[in-house]
Amino acid sequence: MTSPIRRGLLALAGTALAAALPFGTAAQGAYPTKPVRIITPFPVGGGPDGVARLAADKLSRLWGQPVTVDNRPGGNGFIAIDAWKRGAKDGTDLLILDNVHLAAYPTLFKKLPYDPVKDFTIAQPLFKTHFFFTVPTNSKYKSVGDIIADAKAHPGKLNYGSWSVGNPVHLGSELFESMTGTQMEHVIFKETTQLYTSVATGEIDFALGSAGTAGPMYRAGKLRLLAFTAPQRSPDFPDIPTVGESGGPKDFEVTGWNVVAVPPGLPAAVTDKIRKDLVEVLKDKDFAEKFKTFGYEPFPATPQQFQATLKTETQRFGDVIRKADISLD
Repeated sequence: MTSPIRRGLLALAGTALAAALPFGTAAQGAYPTKPVRIITPFPVGGGPDGVARLAADKLSRLWGQPVTVDNRPGGNGFIAIDAWKRGAKDGTDLLILDNVHLAAYPTLFKKLPYDPVKDFTIAQPLFKTHFFFTVPTNSKYKSVGDIIADAKAHPGKLNYGSWSVGNPVHLGSELFESMTGTQMEHVIFKETTQLYTSVATGEIDFALGSAGTAGPMYRAGKLRLLAFTAPQRSPDFPDIPTVGESGGPKDFEVTGWNVVAVPPGLPAAVTDKIRKDLVEVLKDKDFAEKFKTFGYEPFPATPQQFQATLKTETQRFGDVIRKADISLD
């Protein structure tokens, strides 16, 4: 029979163990027990920021805790990543990353301030988007085939734009050059509004743009969409052909995507809860309708499917970057 003293010591030991392990079973089931912060490398007002704020609002209602968005733009996303790495490790600081952070930067930079494999656990993909070839409404180009023909006839004379070195629009355009055997000039703009305004005025010949970034200029009648960079036509733009249908490479595809990352040491039960609740949010009808206004597509991938996508995209971006001899350090 256990003595009263021994029972008291066991009780004290159990209390101490529970205090030392804040992620015990009960705590995992109750996550979160305090406010949650979503750190994002994107500025206020853009499509990724809009999605983050929609998700934060839905998660706040679901979790019964405040969920805020902390915008840390600039520095190739390194500012946001550093803030997250110095933040809470209990799952109450989440991080949004995009495909260049995980799939392109490991080749673009000889030395990164993070390890794309060891420093993040991907809880759930948020969305993906494909791009359109955009040209001025009065452009002489009526198809992607026209761009290819002109670029081959005048090497180095055509130009295209993006907002930085190494983003999906830039690397997608480099991929287009590689697959078509053409050479064009890359013009860098400060931000997306300036970029697509310059397409509309004819300052540059074309640019890849998503429904979210190029959509406002298209709806204003200042841009024309030549082709869609996906295997099939967009259900929201059924009259716009794929690149292959427009005289370009048949297997040409360019995507951008965002994911939510959590600390790699987070207990599986907490990560699984975050993933499950994010999936529930993404299925919400109200969220889906607002989500669609940004021109984004659902990205319903399991962890295993996402890793396969990441592996493929890392290889594709790596090949493009090495062939074009692009480096950011």
